[in-house]
Amino acid sequence: MASITRALRRIKQDPLGVIKPSVVERLCEELGYQWRQRELDPTVTVALFVQQIIHGNTPCSEVRRIAGRDFSASAWCQARGRLPLDVYQGMLTRVCEAALPRTRQQNHLWRGHRTFHVDGSSFSMPDTPELRKAFGLPPGQAPGCGFPTAHLLVLFNAATGLLIDAFASPLRTGDVSQACEYQAHLDAGDILIGDDSFSGYAHFALLLRANLHGLFPNHHRRIVDFTPGRAYTVEGKNAIADLPRSRWIQSLGKDDQLVEWFKPRQCPAWMSREDYDTLSDSIVVREIRRTVRLPDGRRVTVTIVTTLLDPIQYPAEALIELRLRRWDVETNIGHLKTTMGLDLLRCKTELGVRKELAVFCLVYNLVRVVMLEAARRQRLSVDRISFADALKWMRHARPGDTLPDLIVNPLRPNRIEPRCRKRRPKEYDLMNKSRNVLRKALKNRAKWV
Repeated sequence: MASITRALRRIKQDPLGVIKPSVVERLCEELGYQWRQRELDPTVTVALFVQQIIHGNTPCSEVRRIAGRDFSASAWCQARGRLPLDVYQGMLTRVCEAALPRTRQQNHLWRGHRTFHVDGSSFSMPDTPELRKAFGLPPGQAPGCGFPTAHLLVLFNAATGLLIDAFASPLRTGDVSQACEYQAHLDAGDILIGDDSFSGYAHFALLLRANLHGLFPNHHRRIVDFTPGRAYTVEGKNAIADLPRSRWIQSLGKDDQLVEWFKPRQCPAWMSREDYDTLSDSIVVREIRRTVRLPDGRRVTVTIVTTLLDPIQYPAEALIELRLRRWDVETNIGHLKTTMGLDLLRCKTELGVRKELAVFCLVYNLVRVVMLEAARRQRLSVDRISFADALKWMRHARPGDTLPDLIVNPLRPNRIEPRCRKRRPKEYDLMNKSRNVLRKALKNRAKWV
């Protein structure tokens, strides 16, 4: 047991002080989970699961090396499976609660508001019948030629990069369909930033009802006209094409105006008719258009819609700049999926996948807290601290080691990278038939060689 105790300590100065035997056991008691005293008890299981993810989501057969004990891979899988999902999610909640005060520090606020990024992504998992049924397959894949893929919706605090929550759903789930879940994490006055899929009437109305703010690009199908006093049309048989369906209220400057949106008759697919009928019949929003220069030198026109109506407190240029920082969420998702390996999970059951996701999120936040501490000591903004270096320090530091200066990423505001990869040797073709069919083809070919 002493070697496992050392493995527990290698969670290394647990930056938030929440992964402790007393905390884990108290959580299990609150959830009504009873356990026997054994080598892989709840505290050891949570600690080793964290270590497994920190070490790159290593195979279960390797965890005993991390623990310094001789239990089997099967015993470890059973230990992870014994703990209810609520325990893993409860530990994630405690990590978030311990880290949230940092999001309210003055240097992490934007004009007095907390800002949050919401975005959708995906991750894949082993090809099992249960996971195919739970999450579905990408379109166009023949049976046995692909992997189940989940829709992943993530909510980050924009200033600190902390992961507030992550939602795994069937692949074809829409981003905005979980609005009620992620809005529960926000307080009055918080600003939510996302892509144009969040800029629908129903989503804006929900934000306003909760005293929240939204900042999103204008949906590409919505007509925006900045002509003062311009005409508008209403939906229905008598709607006039090419006219905006919003009423002009006031001009706040060049290409900056207040307009009134009217509730569409059609209820969005992600919302029940009963809930939709409770929304207000109209809302007032602010529309802004600016031309900006991209890192590659091109100029593009950006149109945004927001509930931040005061042009003095929230100048148009500041709002456009805040909108452009939304791309930070892509970097955070990259840390999760590429640096940490969330892109491909290992568990073969839906419950196992959700447990694995919870621990990934927990570890991500522990790394983020290390980065925040390093940024404070090195007097830098947290986005300059290397996520990969913070993760490596947590992986290799010995108990008692103090946090050193972490690698500082160069300031590269105009950096652009193509979304492609070099071809490596022995890169085989993708499967277009099931493995059994391909095996038979190889056998038939071998008969003639």
